[in-house]
Amino acid sequence: MTANVRDATIADVAGIARVRVETWRAAYGGLVPPEMLERMDIERETARRMEHWDDMHADARCHDLVAVVDGEVVGWAMCGPARDAEPPATGELYAIYAAADRWRRGVGQALLAEVERRLVADGHERAYLWVLLGNARAMSFYEAHGWHADGGEKVEEGMHERRLVRDLEPARRPEAAGSLARRSPLV
Repeated sequence: MTANVRDATIADVAGIARVRVETWRAAYGGLVPPEMLERMDIERETARRMEHWDDMHADARCHDLVAVVDGEVVGWAMCGPARDAEPPATGELYAIYAAADRWRRGVGQALLAEVERRLVADGHERAYLWVLLGNARAMSFYEAHGWHADGGEKVEEGMHERRLVRDLEPARRPEAAGSLARRSPLV
């Protein structure tokens, strides 16, 4: 069944936390310090997200998305303006996760397509993301969707990450299609 991608609501917080924690454990074993995975807890993650919900959604240019199948959150992504001090692009994919039992079933692809659509609608011509070094599954996924390494790397909290960038499709930008209309910031 195809996932429905929509804006996340506060009612989705527990599902987002579950997807994030379970996906980290499934995807990052051997890539991050084991104690980091052991410390992760769905209830604590849910409480943290609930506490910071308003702060995380204060900027209308930030998009918090969920992929839902039969009423269950099976994927999550968040994107918006670049956060790094010297970014290679104006847009950033902050996070994207699909539940492990949904890998290779279109959930990630549906989320990524919507992320790119939102970034284009907000006027971004180029975007970047960070991926853990050694995460071959994620690298393959991103490369298949037009993202490529630009040489940027960072190490934080014991995690070595590589930066990927993508020029967003000009045909999908409103001005490239001849439209002067702009998308409302109230997504």
